[in-house]
Amino acid sequence: MDNKIIAEKIIELKNADLTLRDKLVQSGQLSEGYNEQMKELHNENAKILNDIIDAIGYPTIDKVGKEANEAAWLIIQHSIGQPLFMKKCAKLLEMEVSESKADSISLAFLTDRIAVFEGKPQLNGTQFDWDEKGNLNPNLFDDLSKVNERRKSIGLNTLEEQTEIMRRQAINENQSQPKDFEKRKQEIEQWKKNVGWTK
Repeated sequence: MDNKIIAEKIIELKNADLTLRDKLVQSGQLSEGYNEQMKELHNENAKILNDIIDAIGYPTIDKVGKEANEAAWLIIQHSIGQPLFMKKCAKLLEMEVSESKADSISLAFLTDRIAVFEGKPQLNGTQFDWDEKGNLNPNLFDDLSKVNERRKSIGLNTLEEQTEIMRRQAINENQSQPKDFEKRKQEIEQWKKNVGWTK
């Protein structure tokens, strides 16, 4: 299979993901836990992309072009039920970034997401969630000034600016805080154990 066909396949997977997400936004279901249909799609996309990565390595721009490269990253970010796959991709992406073949912002988002699922502080403040007061805030991070330094070094805005953007986006997408914060928290912890993020 040549890389052009592979690139088209990766873009197709991303489009299916975004179409479903848009459908859930429109119906107001995005905030209601991890949708079953979305979970299945994310796992299936991860499986297909994993086979592609086993065949060609990480889908960098020089292999599959910019659009498919960005699409691959989105699929990886959304493969939250596949901890081993996400960690494998983070290692590969880190190698590509060190060789200037991939974007350090993509790596920042991916390593933050993994840290959050593992219950560790994120380093770049890219991951957000609702808190018990019903505010959308960054997930646990290590130190605000260090986070902002890291963000600046890879070309991101400050965490304070990003928090405002994320809150506006949630309003625009009609996302709302969970009805029962404690229940949702317990469900997330249980889910993290079930899929293997935590013990």
